Amino acid sequence: MLTHIGTKTIETDRLILRRFQFSDDEAMLKYWVADPKIQSLYSEPVYSTKAEVNGLLDKYISSYEKNDYYRWAIIEKSTGECIGQIAYFLVDTKNHFAEIEYCIGSDFQCNGFATEATKAIISYGFDKMNLHKVQICTKTINKPSMRVIEKCGFTYEGTLRDYFYMDGEYVGRLYFSMLRSEYEAKL
Repeated sequence: MLTHIGTKTIETDRLILRRFQFSDDEAMLKYWVADPKIQSLYSEPVYSTKAEVNGLLDKYISSYEKNDYYRWAIIEKSTGECIGQIAYFLVDTKNHFAEIEYCIGSDFQCNGFATEATKAIISYGFDKMNLHKVQICTKTINKPSMRVIEKCGFTYEGTLRDYFYMDGEYVGRLYFSMLRSEYEAKL
């Protein structure tokens, strides 16, 4: 049975995953929410002003009072900066699964941060929330995200062809998942 515990702080070797704070606004603007390429790869709008970012933060922060809300700021330990975000943005209580989304600012990509954060919330989901399945999707054009998914050990489930229309062309959506039994076999 799924256990809702909300967004609790998780610490990894190089990262702290914690609830968002209003003081994250400048780093968010600097590293990722104002970057059209980053935002389009995970189908989010661009936020270009502090007022827009604070509106987003207000939404995130006010949602933390719900125990079924799971969204973390990704904080690089060495700088204390918010370099991205990761979430279980879709949580299905009835069927005991959740879907991960993440983004990392381009200055921090290809350094293993997304993989480290993803592995941490996979463990959180299976060990703390008692999930049966964790799933993750990416666009066919997002090669760095596919590498993260591969490094985390997800199993390919299928492709929704021509799912997104971006920059004048259609892009597919790839689905991957991990079952509790697969996670436990890797321990």
